[in-house]
Amino acid sequence: MAIEYATLLIVGALFLLMLIGIPLGIVTLTVSVVTALLYFGPNGLGLVGRQIVGVLGSYSFVAVPLFVLMASLMERAGIAEDLFDSMSVLAGKMRGGVAVQTTVVAVIMAAMAGVIGGEVMMLGLIALPQMLRLGYDSKLSIGTICASGSLATLVPPSIVMIIYGITANVSIGDLFLGGVLPGLLLAALYIAYILIRVNLNPGLAPLPETGPGTDEKGVRLKAVRGLLVPVLIVTVVLGSIYSGIAAITEAAAIGVAGALLAAVFRGRLNLTMLREALQQTFTTVGAIIWLIMGAVSLVGIYNLIGGASFMQNLISGLDLPPIGIVLVMMGILMVLGTFLEWIAILLITVPIFAPVVAQLPFEWVGSADEVKVWFGVLVAINIQIYFLSPPFGPACFFLKSVAPKHIQLQEIFVSVLPFVGLQILGLILCLAFPEIILALPRLLGN
Repeated sequence: MAIEYATLLIVGALFLLMLIGIPLGIVTLTVSVVTALLYFGPNGLGLVGRQIVGVLGSYSFVAVPLFVLMASLMERAGIAEDLFDSMSVLAGKMRGGVAVQTTVVAVIMAAMAGVIGGEVMMLGLIALPQMLRLGYDSKLSIGTICASGSLATLVPPSIVMIIYGITANVSIGDLFLGGVLPGLLLAALYIAYILIRVNLNPGLAPLPETGPGTDEKGVRLKAVRGLLVPVLIVTVVLGSIYSGIAAITEAAAIGVAGALLAAVFRGRLNLTMLREALQQTFTTVGAIIWLIMGAVSLVGIYNLIGGASFMQNLISGLDLPPIGIVLVMMGILMVLGTFLEWIAILLITVPIFAPVVAQLPFEWVGSADEVKVWFGVLVAINIQIYFLSPPFGPACFFLKSVAPKHIQLQEIFVSVLPFVGLQILGLILCLAFPEIILALPRLLGN
């Protein structure tokens, strides 16, 4: 069968099975097995298995469950609450200060975990009631939490970048470095937007009332102490990577050890807490593994029947300049984000897109390796847009699961739209100025 017709049949089968309501991991795995049997007979099953083992057997992939476990332990150790309380003191009496501190806390939490769902839900439980109680506009509060909680796609240690690095054979350390400045750029855009909005319309964020006299110095000292554990964990985990002491996987293990020690010192570590953290980790990683198994096997079999060459020739054959081809790829990622999980998007598109981008004449960006890092961070920004964009918008559903009952999903979708615009602005800036992404990898990378 010609690869063109095979492609149409595969895409059609995927859509049909998803419309029936079958989970995406099962859909992709089923289509890959059927395709392998049709093309290679019984030997095709062995090919499917080898495709899966090739990714799941990667040593770097071990970092994924370790970072998820680290996030689960820190959530139950109460570190997030301390971090938020500390920032509330340090933010002072600034108009919009709680929304600003939520964004800053989100950056620090992202640097501790790299897991998006848990971060959005944690901020929804801690920050949203606080902002609503203080009279903040609900849409501004909701948008701030969803957008800042999604920064974990960029701020290292990002699981999105770990998956991209394994799939595209790119240095994960360089990807982590490349995501730092874009992550801070987006956080700065969010903060600037919040401050502009609340100063143009003070009713969106009333000034906090001045409470009774307290020992301000003592309160601030307690706030600084609340920042010590998160900052120490971030410094040790990322510092061990960039100093060359540990690889990504070993650094993740160090992070788990740090989270356990923090739980011990706070008196939160017990068998119940440990069991709940492990259960959450198994559930999260189990879902990830099913998606990886399906997507990797499908892409691997599709490549073996000539699909990768077909798609690469199709994209390269477009009568567009290199930047135009990248924009088309960004558009495809955005469209896929309306109905596919982020892992499936990465594993299906990156093996096709990354080799094409590396061969395009991007002298103004850098070498082929730098182009792949640049493109990887652009993909991560796109995945962050996916986390907010209706109708799928996982961050919106994560927040809805913990928000007060009077907050409807439609209100959440409307609330995130200005922040989606800011994310697109950040994507455009990183497209136009690659130095935003590549400055740190060039300075500190391998």
